[in-house]
Amino acid sequence: MSISPLKKVTLVGLAQQKTATLSYLQDLGCMHLVPLSEPPAHAEDAKQRNAEDAYKALHFLAAVEGQRRLVTQDDTFDVEDFVIRTLELKQKLREVGDRRDFLADRIQTLGSWGEIAFPDHEALAGIQLWFYQLPVKERASLDRLDVPWEIVSRDTQFFYVAILSTEEPDEDLLPVPRTHVGDKPVSVLETELEAAEIELETLHAERISLTRYLFLLRRDLALAETQAEIAFAEQQTRDEADVFAVQGWVPEADLAAVETYTEAHELAMIVEDPAWDETPPTRIVQPETEAAGVDLAMFYQIPNYRGWDPTLLLAFSFAIFFAMIVADAGYGAVIMVGLLAGWKRLDSTAHLRAWRRLGLIIAGATIAYGVIVGSYFGVAPADGSIPSYFILLSLNDFDTMMRLSILVGVAHLVIAIAMNARARWASRSSRAQLGWICMILGGMLIWLSGQVGPGFHVSIAVFVGGLVAVIWFTSERPIEKRPDMAWRLFDGVKALNGAMGAFGDVLSYMRLFALGLASASLALTFNDLATQVMDALPGIGILLGLLILLIGHVLNFGLALMSGVVHGLRLNYIEFFKWGLPDEGVAFRPLARKEIQT
Repeated sequence: MSISPLKKVTLVGLAQQKTATLSYLQDLGCMHLVPLSEPPAHAEDAKQRNAEDAYKALHFLAAVEGQRRLVTQDDTFDVEDFVIRTLELKQKLREVGDRRDFLADRIQTLGSWGEIAFPDHEALAGIQLWFYQLPVKERASLDRLDVPWEIVSRDTQFFYVAILSTEEPDEDLLPVPRTHVGDKPVSVLETELEAAEIELETLHAERISLTRYLFLLRRDLALAETQAEIAFAEQQTRDEADVFAVQGWVPEADLAAVETYTEAHELAMIVEDPAWDETPPTRIVQPETEAAGVDLAMFYQIPNYRGWDPTLLLAFSFAIFFAMIVADAGYGAVIMVGLLAGWKRLDSTAHLRAWRRLGLIIAGATIAYGVIVGSYFGVAPADGSIPSYFILLSLNDFDTMMRLSILVGVAHLVIAIAMNARARWASRSSRAQLGWICMILGGMLIWLSGQVGPGFHVSIAVFVGGLVAVIWFTSERPIEKRPDMAWRLFDGVKALNGAMGAFGDVLSYMRLFALGLASASLALTFNDLATQVMDALPGIGILLGLLILLIGHVLNFGLALMSGVVHGLRLNYIEFFKWGLPDEGVAFRPLARKEIQT
């Protein structure tokens, strides 16, 4: 991924050229429009509402299984009427489904009461029936009633009681609330349920039949979006008397095409570099091989136009963090086998091939780190065996693993700060970024030295030098009068509040060691438990032990995968982006056609 340099382009022409110019820009698909006038709010609302309705209909039909053969040509197809019909069908399905669920629940509730047929109100001389589902243990409460009652039915848990009264009984008449049985017997409810089920089947069949028009809906939806985009663009131009002006951001690589059109149609064209106080949109150039890294980066935030490209660093650091958290060569091999099993399926598009490539890097890193720490499904290789010669680290060596996690964290943050400083090198504050690097490295060296000596004094010097640089270079405030120098120093001192944040961010990388140790310990625990069962129960113990191993490692593998993804991305999104990409950008959204190709 790279951030494409942009130019601000202003085109001015005669009013009668406006529609043709916007249509050409839409065909070219390279200009992110800058509004020169405020469009009417109701126009945007109406466009958005119509688009939302169409997408609701599209998603409703696209989710159907067993779709019909697509119709690709139908001159009578009316997209607006089709969307209305589809959404009405969706609403009716919801209403009938709710009624079906209500009837099924009511029948289940009344099943223990049996068939209750209510007489006319006059036949009971104003007396009404009130029903209660009373637990068997509360049977004595019936004997204390001063109104007529009858046990209609019973089971092992409840008495189903009917009370006769002209008025609704008090809430504390019995220790349970009243049961609402409605005025329809079970037989009537069952008939209504059957009718609802049949109606649901009919509606589902209608939904399936509508899927034959999915292609036409997508095509017309894209055409409607194209027309809506051009209409909305016409409202963002500046119109004065007989001339119009349109402005937007255009990639440098596309300037030639715009210039050719303007020369051919005698339009005025002004090309400007982004001003220091402007924030152009970020146009991401996505090589096919880096699409997975782009997805990871863009998932959290869009880089600022004046930022830098985090794709490669993000992809490789995520793979390293994932490997350190899973910390098992066996689990890495499982990932590799799963990747190889779906290798052909992941070859259908360039985007999937990019994710396959990232998966290969992650699986390889996990296997390599598992070999280095000597963990194979929680089993350590025997001394003198070939795998034992590759063990360079031990998860049980807490001091070494803690130091490794801290060093990884420091390296990760230093790279982020250095890239941020490089991106803003022309500014004064970039020197403050170098000061932060010195403070972090100096603090780490002080911690590693552990005692007073030459190395300790050098570490102190590096740390203090970084602190001075942060104080002196953080502020961009111009010095126009004497107090400005004091305010600049005050801004620098205030920036030192980030020192505690930097300390906490470095410590966040301790999770790499903690989660890796937890994964290995849990695998070892399941192995020991299975071994104990096999030794204690000859014969069947082998089956139980294998079952424990299977369930235990599947559970641990799932937890390791989840931890590796969540915490591996967290360290990149929270700590790395905080220091390396502090400013968020705006996505480059050009005026472009939306039609799909057959």
